This record gives sequence, C-alpha cells and structure tokens, in this order.
Amino acid sequence: MRGSSSISEARWFAVTITLTTLSAITISAAAYIFKRKCNSLKSKINELESSLISCSDKCASERQGRIRAQKLLRKQLTQPKSQNPNLTSYPMIPIGTVHSCFSTRYGTPRQPLLVPLARACLVFNTTRVPPASLEGLADYSHCWIIYVFHLNTDLEKMWKHPSQSGFKAKVRVPRLKGGRMGVFGTRSPHRPCPIGLTVAKVEAVQGNMILLSGVDLVDGTPVLDVKPYLPYCDSIQDAVVPNWLMEDNLFSVASISFSEDFASSLENCWIMAEKKSLYASPGEFQSLVTQVLAWDIRSLSQRIRPHDVILKKEKDQLLGDTSDVDEHLDETAFVRDREQNSPNSMEVIYHLILEGLDVSYKIDHDGNVIVEKVSTFAVLDNKINSSYNYLTWKDKLR
Repeated sequence: MRGSSSISEARWFAVTITLTTLSAITISAAAYIFKRKCNSLKSKINELESSLISCSDKCASERQGRIRAQKLLRKQLTQPKSQNPNLTSYPMIPIGTVHSCFSTRYGTPRQPLLVPLARACLVFNTTRVPPASLEGLADYSHCWIIYVFHLNTDLEKMWKHPSQSGFKAKVRVPRLKGGRMGVFGTRSPHRPCPIGLTVAKVEAVQGNMILLSGVDLVDGTPVLDVKPYLPYCDSIQDAVVPNWLMEDNLFSVASISFSEDFASSLENCWIMAEKKSLYASPGEFQSLVTQVLAWDIRSLSQRIRPHDVILKKEKDQLLGDTSDVDEHLDETAFVRDREQNSPNSMEVIYHLILEGLDVSYKIDHDGNVIVEKVSTFAVLDNKINSSYNYLTWKDKLR
C-alpha cells in the first residue's frame, strides 16, 4: 500500500512539474509576443512621428513660401507699374447686390435710417460667399455695409491721370445752401475712391440673403463687405460734428397730403406690384411714400430754380444737369403746361420711383407736398425680382 501511495505522489509531482513548466513556457511565449507587438507599435509610432515632423516641416516651408509670395504681391500692388505709373489696384470684387425699394437715385435718402420703412434685400453671390458665412448675423440688430457708388457720373475719372481727371477737392453741400466743403469733410459719393459706408437694420437672414431696413442704397448697388454693428465701440457718445450739420429741420417739409385719385391709382397698380414688392399692402407702401417725402429730396438746383433744371417731358429720361451738385441725384421732374406762353403757367411735377412704381407729386414754395397719383414705370418694372418680395420674408419678420 505504501508503494502505491508513493507512486501516486510521484505522478502528481510529475504532473505539477509539467504544468508549471508549461505555464512558464506559455508566459514566456506570451511575453515574447507582447514584446514583439510593442516593438512593432513603437516602430510604427516612430514612423508616424517622423512623418508628422516631415509634414510639419513641409507645411512650415509652404507657409513661408506663401508669406513671401503675399509680401511680393502686396509690394507689386502698392508700387505703380513702370508702364502705367497710375495703375495701382487691389483685388476687390463685389460679393453681393442690393435689391432696394429705391429704383433710381432720386429719392434715395441722403443718410441711413432716415426712412425706417426703406427696405432692401441684400443677395450674396454664393460662389464667393457660402450661406454659412451669414450664421450669427441675425443676432445683431444692425450691420455696416461697405459698397460701391456704381451710379456715379464721373467714374471714368478714376482711370485718368490726376492732372486730367478733373477731380474736385471741394463739393457743394446742400446744408450749406451750395457752399463748398472739402470732400473728406462730407459724405459726398464723389470721392477719389467711390466707396460708401452705411448702416442698416437687420430684419431677417435667410439662406444667402439679408432683409434690411432704413437703407439709403439704390437698387443694384454692389456690396464689398458686411460687418455687424457693435454699440460699445461703434457708438461714440462724445462725438463732435460741425455747426452746419446741427440744423435738423433744413430738409423737412411742411406737410404731406394725398390727392383723391391717389388711393384708387395705387390700388390699380398694386395688382401687379404686390407680387414683386417688399411691402405687405398698399397702406404700407403709402407709409413708405410719406416717410420718403417727409424730407425734401430735391437737389439744391431744383429747390433754388425748379423750372431751370427741367429739360424734357418724357418719363423714360432722367432730367436736369446735376454735374455740380453734391449728391448728383437723378433730377426726375417734369412740366405740366397750364397755359401756353405764360411765365407762371408751368407747374413742376416730380416723379419718385419706388419699387418700380412712379409716384408723382408737387411741392409749393411753403414746403407743402401733394402726392397726386401712382402709375407703373415700365422701364424699371423688369428690374424688380419677385424672389425677394414680402412673401419671401413674411415668416421671418420680427
């Protein structure tokens, strides 16, 4: 019995030794495999680190190359060309276009926010400005707009030699009743570079469009940039202006009234106009007319000599020579003959074109405005795009 017990113990001992040996071998094999994997991973990490360093060096080299190229480009742009010493330009291209209620320059406010109901739709070129660029703009109440005075009558001066351009250092100022002031002391659109700056209220943002109000922009204005208005730095509490700008009522009219025919003529025109208008109803459009005509929108020449600036009667032409007037506004005024060969028989009828509608009115010597009627203005009718009408913005208006 003792012999059998000894044999069993020996077998168990042998089995134990075998299992222990196998475990040691397994652990060694696992450790070897783990070590190989670690070395392989470490090798891959080293390769990735080397590749990252190489890419970083390449990016840094490319960045330095771009910086050198940009410096060279700026140098070339700012230095006049030898063959044309006056040709110095920068690559600035309009990024959007304004579709405004003001169909012509005549009647477009002299400053922003004077006509709260004056609306415009700013449409961006999506090839240059993706719609995502407008994210966050709707959170601001107002924005700055940098644009081009594209309807200036003297743009050709920019391409002429300074000695031949005829650029005027001083312009006539309406508030000075024709007195002259240095161009940089005014907001005249006729500047060495015809770039304008205005502020407008942001009513809504949708896709690649902004609905604005309080604008002083004519239809078709090219836009160069839009920036949000920041009250904490854009509004200067202690700002000072010259005394000649302090007379607030200089351009205000005495009264505005509408003829008996106005409402019916507007209703007839609205059947066609409402599909393309930025306004909800004939009543709202009439309020726009009231706000625009609350200021005497005539040029200095028209106010001083209303009959002298009238040259033709045809509706499809812009009348009067405004080459020496501050705003160079379209002199849209026509004559109604009461009695022939009578010096006092001529009555001046002015025509304000809003939303492609021709609003005719007259103003007496005391500043009383009488709005007579509304008719369609076929020449401008096709310029109004129905894609930017009131219904487009109805659900987004605040």
